[in-house]
Amino acid sequence: METKLVERLEAAVARLEALAAGGGISSRELPDFGADMSSDPSIIAFDDLMDQYAAKVSGAAEKIGGQVLDVTKLLLEAFSVEKQLLKEIKQTQKPDMAGFTEFLKPLNQVIMKVTAMAEQRGSEFFNHFKGAGESLSALAWIAYTGKDCGMSMPIAHVEESWQAAEFYTNKVLVEYKIKDPNHVEWARALKELYLPGLRDYVKSHYPLGPVWNASGKRAFAAPSKAPPPSAPAAPCPPPASLFSSESSKPSSSQPKQGLSAVFQEINSGNVTSGLKKVTDDMKSKNRTDRSGVVSTTEKKPRSIPATTAPKVVPPKFELQMGRKWAVENQIGVKNLVIEDCDAKQSVYVFGCKDSVLQIQGKVNNITLDKCTKMAVLFKDVVAAFEIVNCNGVEAQCQGFAPTISVDNTSQAQLYLSKDSLEASITTAKSIDINVLVPGADSNSDWTEHPLPQQYIHVYKNGQFETSPVSHSGA
Repeated sequence: METKLVERLEAAVARLEALAAGGGISSRELPDFGADMSSDPSIIAFDDLMDQYAAKVSGAAEKIGGQVLDVTKLLLEAFSVEKQLLKEIKQTQKPDMAGFTEFLKPLNQVIMKVTAMAEQRGSEFFNHFKGAGESLSALAWIAYTGKDCGMSMPIAHVEESWQAAEFYTNKVLVEYKIKDPNHVEWARALKELYLPGLRDYVKSHYPLGPVWNASGKRAFAAPSKAPPPSAPAAPCPPPASLFSSESSKPSSSQPKQGLSAVFQEINSGNVTSGLKKVTDDMKSKNRTDRSGVVSTTEKKPRSIPATTAPKVVPPKFELQMGRKWAVENQIGVKNLVIEDCDAKQSVYVFGCKDSVLQIQGKVNNITLDKCTKMAVLFKDVVAAFEIVNCNGVEAQCQGFAPTISVDNTSQAQLYLSKDSLEASITTAKSIDINVLVPGADSNSDWTEHPLPQQYIHVYKNGQFETSPVSHSGA
């Protein structure tokens, strides 16, 4: 079975490469294997989904060309593989967990190809790659087997997967809004492919997940030899494989440093134990080496001690005392996710750099402190979302946030949802703060609003009146 699927995928790639020189790619042009199910309603609906939505993505990619076209072809290849898997489900008995790995392997192989492209940090199309890669996790709804499988319901899974992808497609919309409308068209078409495209398809035909054929053939038997540890894992459940954190958790029994050590010494009551006693010959009035005459002899230059390397602080990603999530010193980690949280917990992000954190539930408070190039996606906040002492950070609210505060920060971008437009935003000692709000409908561009950083203070009627500086053309 594995050999046959590999051969089918190779044929799919060859067919897609042959179509690259033509116009948009339709699902009816994609390779179709297996039993004839052309009259099956769900397969017909899948073809309609591709013809209506995927053709728009393909058409926009054709206009752009290059690497954007390459990643789009891989994305449509993944949809083609999913169509084939749906056919297999209708003819096959439900496999065990090992069999599921083999069943999902063709889909996972395509996703890994897109993920490899997304790791090209130097590419000017990095946000395109990441948007496409994150969106493909939505196809894993096909692995839903019930409420105990660790995944959300299929419809919710598609929506949640797109939320992760939208963080990057929003960047494409902002970057190319003026430069190239073809990229804007591509980002919008990609969203429509999933919302409402794939979501409505799953809602109509598989709201409770795929239905296996109890009287069908047995297939997807796992190979007798275990795969090597380096082999990619199956994408079920996607949240665990895409956003799991492997950060080490330092022990709280480590000796305290800095001010903590000072206070610990003071509290112990043994403050003077380490002090040296001053003898009479050490007192200034009794020292004979000071005559009051300035010496003209050249002094030997003091040797400058070698600079010590900065201490490497271990990263931290843990729930402390059941109330506070500590995310600290994470460097270059793009798959941080907090799933199991509640409205009584807070999230404190400190000293992180070039990382991405997703908070997939309602929490009481979120604080970013001394972070650089950090991105945070969160849903609902009960109290406030705070940014302090940061540089180059981005935050997207996908739900509701009553209060947002920015203090001593430069270059911050805030993406608000429609539910959070009434949030109270407070800034202090901050520059280059931009707030982006959604358009009137799903086809409208995000609107960027720079927050004032200069003010005029005028003394009137016994007090100062303050107003922001307005620039012509703003």
